[in-house]
Amino acid sequence: MDDALDQALDAVGPRLRALRQQRETTLAELAAATGISVSTLSRLESGSRRPTLELLLPLARAHGVTLDELVDAPPTGDPRVHLRPITRHGMTMLPLTRRAGGIQAYKLVLPGDGRRGEPDPQTHEGYEWVYVLNGRLRVILGEHDLVLSPGEAAEFDTRVPHWFGPADAEPVELLSLFGRQGERAHLRARPRTPDPAGG
Repeated sequence: MDDALDQALDAVGPRLRALRQQRETTLAELAAATGISVSTLSRLESGSRRPTLELLLPLARAHGVTLDELVDAPPTGDPRVHLRPITRHGMTMLPLTRRAGGIQAYKLVLPGDGRRGEPDPQTHEGYEWVYVLNGRLRVILGEHDLVLSPGEAAEFDTRVPHWFGPADAEPVELLSLFGRQGERAHLRARPRTPDPAGG
């Protein structure tokens, strides 16, 4: 076994412990979720037990991460996201993220031919952020009925009754960030506003 593989496997234990502690999960709770005994989980985290695929798969699922993230696999060299469109109710969704769990990104294309039908607001767990690329997007959110133009964005708790579709006969393209557990999109930097005094 080469040194790089040894180092990657040695790092799995501390990563497993950190993931469990971030989620404030006990070993007993994780054992119940994965079917792996508490003693095996403890030995994996301490590094005294070598991780195997049979152990890592249920742990990755329980923690909501990919196997690559769990073992900190090196990049494959191709950063492209290979889009596989999904069409539902006349709307085309292009997933832009590959990792399991957390915030998911999509490009959505809504046809302007009325296939979205009459507004039928729905609710579900989560938090969504939308940004209009092309066309005009009608957004119904609770008592609000808005039209967003290209370059405009909206964010909302999806537990509030909501619906969106084309505002007219033209198709709409938009980006959507969606967090199932209510995660919000975090903006780390805001654009600097020019000083009216010229400074």
